[in-house]
Amino acid sequence: MKKLILFVVAIAACLASYAQQTKTYAEKLGWPQGARVIILHVDDAGMSHESNDGVETAIDKGVATSTSVMMPCAWVPDFKKYLDKHPGTDAGLHLTLTSEWDNYRWGPLAGKAAVPGLTDKQGCLWPSVVEVYFKASADEVDKEIRAQLDRALSMGFVPTHLDSHMGTLFAKPSYMEKYIKLGIEKQIPVMFPGGDDLFYRAEAKAATIADLKKQGKYTEGMVIAEPAALAQAKEVGAMIWKGGLPVLDDLHNSSYDWQMPDIDKMTDTQIQKWYTDHYIESIRRLSPGLTMVIMHCTNPTPNFSYISDTGKKRKGDLLAMTDPRLKAFLKQQGFILTTWREVMERRIKAGDIE
Repeated sequence: MKKLILFVVAIAACLASYAQQTKTYAEKLGWPQGARVIILHVDDAGMSHESNDGVETAIDKGVATSTSVMMPCAWVPDFKKYLDKHPGTDAGLHLTLTSEWDNYRWGPLAGKAAVPGLTDKQGCLWPSVVEVYFKASADEVDKEIRAQLDRALSMGFVPTHLDSHMGTLFAKPSYMEKYIKLGIEKQIPVMFPGGDDLFYRAEAKAATIADLKKQGKYTEGMVIAEPAALAQAKEVGAMIWKGGLPVLDDLHNSSYDWQMPDIDKMTDTQIQKWYTDHYIESIRRLSPGLTMVIMHCTNPTPNFSYISDTGKKRKGDLLAMTDPRLKAFLKQQGFILTTWREVMERRIKAGDIE
């Protein structure tokens, strides 16, 4: 009988340990079991006047809760004035290692001499992630992201988190190491999906299948490999958590790839309905945990077309974030909206919880 009791106790201990290990990061941060917690995050603040207007509108009049700033861009001082007037804004650094537009470019804040591998013949950052991958060293990446943080702090802007423009910092393990090291060193949260990533994995698989179908290479039932970056996601997430920073359970980074048919011919009302429908459908599929939903809210003027042809698409994000239907859906479904600032405050309170 005594042996049986000891066996039952041992099994209970194992189950308790397993339950502890399978807690979502949202639970570790103090939210209840099963809670779906989301950061509705707008990229590209500081890139243009239209970008700033979109961010401000999405936060002030919509449901967006967070943003991040592209420090090498020309419209950062304008957005800093907004932050001064709204000090509670959840604003991080959109660490920028690329300059992707043809007619509107920016260069590295560290200076070309300090980071030659990050610059093209114009003295600007490379247009694509691939070019950064093959040309820039990890030490150059480190110099530049530190220079961007330095500029923010010099302006009196203390970022609530760090993330990566075009995902460039996730292109190489050595780049990601510098990114995570900076965050842990400065105790600034870094955007990293280190949980089960159920939504992100499913979306990545669907995107791969869609691409293969376009190429005529897809056959029903073929094995689709997951992105290499996800292979070590949980291990990296655990390391970040041990470094004192919060970790995401999942990432929703889909809207930039949505293709509304004939969007250039559509009215704002039609665009708003289409985008809101897509946000509702996709957010509904999120599992319990802490998820960051990334978007690019912009209020495009005719001038924005000289920068990018994505104005209507970005306007779709903005129209969805300010749509009462989306707000009502989030409330009805019990989603909890949060910010990186709150997430870090909760991480500090959580202490050494594993």
